[in-house]
Amino acid sequence: MTDKMPITLTINGEVVSRHVSPRDTLADFLRQDLQLTGTHMGCEMGACGACLVLLDDKPIHACLMFAVQADGMTIETIEGLNDRGAIADIQEAFHQRNALQCGFCTAGVLVTAYHLLKTDLTGSREHIRDGLSGNYCRCTGYEAIVDAIETVARDRRTGLISVREEADV
Repeated sequence: MTDKMPITLTINGEVVSRHVSPRDTLADFLRQDLQLTGTHMGCEMGACGACLVLLDDKPIHACLMFAVQADGMTIETIEGLNDRGAIADIQEAFHQRNALQCGFCTAGVLVTAYHLLKTDLTGSREHIRDGLSGNYCRCTGYEAIVDAIETVARDRRTGLISVREEADV
């Protein structure tokens, strides 16, 4: 008898079927089984945000969810957001504002920024800071990160840049 369970989910637009151990976290599954290493493992307690992915278009801590719980769901990782160009303007703003330091937290922060900007373009600094409260960064002090997200929100709101979205993620 095997201790592995079958799962099928959509990851970055592709249907994936695998057998996984019931104890494998979603983060471990993404990193080890699928080689999607942009999902980082930090605190493994859901406090740092390094493992954030989108589950059915909502950010979740992949370290706190078992892979079997994601069966039938849609996951988008930082690789998927990057590959479809959904965060190109955010990445450019991070680069321009030097909001990148060691880079360990960056993938999770970009997932958070993407979700914040997709759900609300008001871009108030207070709203951005509140949205980033689940992301822990030891290097930046957050000021440049908030500046970058605020800039993208303003540019999207005023139509200076358009957002590239695809219907089928």
